[in-house]
Amino acid sequence: MPVEGVSCGAIDQRFGERDVDIETEGLSVEECYRLLTGIVVPRPIAWVTSLSETGVVNLAPFSHFTFVAAKPPMLAISVGRKAGRMKDTAANILANKEFVVNIASFDLVEEVHSSAIEYPPEVSEVEKLDLETRPSLTVRPPAIARCPVQMECVLHQCIEIGPRKTQLIIGEVQRFRIRDGLLRDGKIDTMELHPLARLGGPNYATLGEVVTMAAIERTAKS
Repeated sequence: MPVEGVSCGAIDQRFGERDVDIETEGLSVEECYRLLTGIVVPRPIAWVTSLSETGVVNLAPFSHFTFVAAKPPMLAISVGRKAGRMKDTAANILANKEFVVNIASFDLVEEVHSSAIEYPPEVSEVEKLDLETRPSLTVRPPAIARCPVQMECVLHQCIEIGPRKTQLIIGEVQRFRIRDGLLRDGKIDTMELHPLARLGGPNYATLGEVVTMAAIERTAKS
C-alpha cells in the first residue's frame, strides 16, 4: 500500500508485517520534511521579528526551534531556503545581528499561520496582519505586543548544515519580557501561557492533558 507523500520506490514494504521501512537516501527534500514534521511533534514555535537593512519589520514562524544553553541563555532556530534563496529572516539576522523570538499563545493561531505567507522582502507581515508592535529594550527589532513572552536576542553563531545550506541560527537572549501573571516562583505558568504548538501540515495544537510526576533530585546546574 503506497504511503501518501512518499514515492513508492523509496519504500521497502515487508508484506505481511505492519511496519514500513524507508531508506532516506532515495527521499526528496519534501518527502523527508513531511515525515519529520509528522514525527517530531508537537514543536514550539519561534515567531521571529527581524529588521531589514531598509527598516522593514519581517515576521515569520519557525517550528524548528529550541533552547540550547541556559547560561548564557541561548536559543536556536533552523532556517531552510526557498528555491535555493536565503529566507528574509536569516538574511536580516545575519546582516543586523539582532532579532526577537515571540512566543504566541493559542489565540494567535490565525496570525501565526498567515505570517508564513511568502511576501517579497519589502513587504512587512506585521503591517499585512495589522499587528501591534512594541519597541524592544535591548535590540532594534520590535516585539509583537500581543505575545505573552518575548525574548530579545543577538546573534551568537550561524552554522550552515548540509548541501542545501540550511542555517542553524543561535541567538543569545539579552532580555526576557514576560506578561504579568505568568511568572511564579521563578517559573513560567505554562498552562496560563497556553502556547501554540505545530504539528505536521497546516495543523496546530495546544498543550492538552498535562501529567505531573514526582520531582527527581538533580545535581545543581551551576
